[in-house]
Amino acid sequence: MDRDRSAKLRRLLILYNPAAGQRARRRLDAWLGHLRDLGVAARVAETAGPGHAEDLARAADAAEFDAVVAAGGDGTANEALNGLAASSLPLALLPLGTANVLAHELGLPRRLDALARIAAFAPARAVRPAEAIAPNASAGRRFLLMAGIGFDAAVVAGLNERLKRCLGKAAYVASILGRLGDYRPCVFPVRIDGVAAEPASLVAARAHFYGGRFVLAPKARLDLPLLEIVLFERPGRAAALAYLAALALGSLPRRRDVRIVSAQNVEVLGPAGLPVQIDGDVRARLPVALRLAPTAQAIIAPPA
Repeated sequence: MDRDRSAKLRRLLILYNPAAGQRARRRLDAWLGHLRDLGVAARVAETAGPGHAEDLARAADAAEFDAVVAAGGDGTANEALNGLAASSLPLALLPLGTANVLAHELGLPRRLDALARIAAFAPARAVRPAEAIAPNASAGRRFLLMAGIGFDAAVVAGLNERLKRCLGKAAYVASILGRLGDYRPCVFPVRIDGVAAEPASLVAARAHFYGGRFVLAPKARLDLPLLEIVLFERPGRAAALAYLAALALGSLPRRRDVRIVSAQNVEVLGPAGLPVQIDGDVRARLPVALRLAPTAQAIIAPPA
């Protein structure tokens, strides 16, 4: 990518959560050093709490910056994505999170010097996010990875954020065990492109990776204008454990009690008030409709 040094250098607004920990701060500082070596102008804006990255991205001035960088995990990227919904600015990533699913989906490298060159020089490509929208709402919550309903959302809702910062992915294991302990079978009435179904859980995927590099929906790709709907048809603790084991072993899509369908519109009708996890955080409640967002987002990444 050195041949691109003659190209116009981007001016970057970097959204960073200082609560991410010392390891994330060291990676950020080293990455900023690579940007300085490239001659890139960068400003770091530290977030003060949930939702602040979205506000900062929404306020980013296209006359002052050429791109917004989400320096964090998938939650930070989702906030930046939603803050940029009405902006012309592209989104870039510095993966500093626990799972970094979006970084894996985009094929981003781990090396900080390579990530700096991508942020500085790589082209932006248009990607259609999906959105989760409440009944009668004019706009929804955009997402690039997935929206999960049922056991998946209950695990995210029960996650201890302090434990997550200390233990990383092990915090999800603790939440999974907790949700298995208080599991209550539930049926979710849905309409998938008008066809009724009643799964025990479901995930609407835009990306094929899940929880890191686990493959949930093999056909899902960000450059395809479809949602891949993963329907988990069996309720109960034993079924949940079997699904988790199959995901870890890479055999989940081949299970007979897992159905994956391509769709453009999904309506999840209830039960009212249950959580919807969006890109790794609870950001909506049932009922919701899941669909492609009306506008694209420019993403800075290596060529697909």
